[in-house]
Parts: sequence; structure tokens; C-alpha cells
Amino acid sequence: MIEIVTYPDPVLKRKAELVENVDGNIQNLIDNMSKLMYQSSGIGLAANQVGVEKRVIIFDINYKEKGKDLTVLINPIIILSEDRIVFEEGCLSVPDFQGKITRKKYIKAQGVDRNGKSIDIEAEDLTAICIQHEIDHLDGTLILDHVSNLKRNLYKRKVDKLMKRSDNGQPKLL
Repeated sequence: MIEIVTYPDPVLKRKAELVENVDGNIQNLIDNMSKLMYQSSGIGLAANQVGVEKRVIIFDINYKEKGKDLTVLINPIIILSEDRIVFEEGCLSVPDFQGKITRKKYIKAQGVDRNGKSIDIEAEDLTAICIQHEIDHLDGTLILDHVSNLKRNLYKRKVDKLMKRSDNGQPKLL
């Protein structure tokens, strides 16, 4: 079973690699990621958030009906974006932190679905925010990178204190 990797794990700051072949390993990864995302009450998850440096994201903003609107996007890219929106975001990999992030209100993204077929997605508001957030993960960018230095440094100090108290070097945030 996979687990969510949390800040400051270095895998979260590395750029994920393109998926060359949508094979059984990728299918298993997607299945495991979706189970974990729903168990964690998340609306999106990127593969590197579970320690796999591949360009795979999943999302489902309809979290009340788990699994109904699950979308898989492999090798996603944003080809068009318009307008701006500010939204209070959280992240499964940055526990106990929220910040107001400015993103694009509308996006058009391309990628491959779990069957290896090309797909185009048009999204706005929360769906657009979620896709941008997950693609940020694939590029090694966290929500901490979008907030002020003061807010980021306060969170880093909190994590450092918790890690010093931890037996295994992992923060005791969850």
C-alpha cells in the first residue's frame, strides 16, 4: 500500500518524468492513488505525492460521491489559461497548512487518460484550481512556494520543531 509523502520529503521538489507507456504498473498506481485520495478526503493527488516520480494526476472534486467523477490525466499540460481566481488551498502533502493562492480561473489541459487515449479537458473554478495544483506537484512546486516568505518560513519552523521531536525524522503532523 502506498502512503502520502509529506513536506519536507525531497521527492516533492523534484520534477516528475513523462510516462512512456500506460501499462499495468501505471494502472495499479492509479488504482492505489484513487483509494488513498478518497481515504484521505482529498480532491486531487499527484504521483510524486506517493513517492512515484511519474507525470500522473487524479482528481475528483465531487468528493461527496466518491469515485463518481474520478478523472485521470497522464502527462498533463495546460495549453490555455484565462482570468484569475484566489482560493484558500490546502494539500495532503503539506498537512495543517492553508494559504490563499492565485491561479487561473479557466484552463484547457491535454494529456492521456488511463487507457492511453488523448484527452482534452476544459475546466474552471475549483476543477481548474485542482488541476493546476496537481500539475504544480509534478513540476516540484508546493503551495508553500505560492505564499509569502513569512507564511512559508513559519510553517517550515513548525515542521522543523516537530521533526526534532520525532523518533524517525518524520513530522508528527497527521
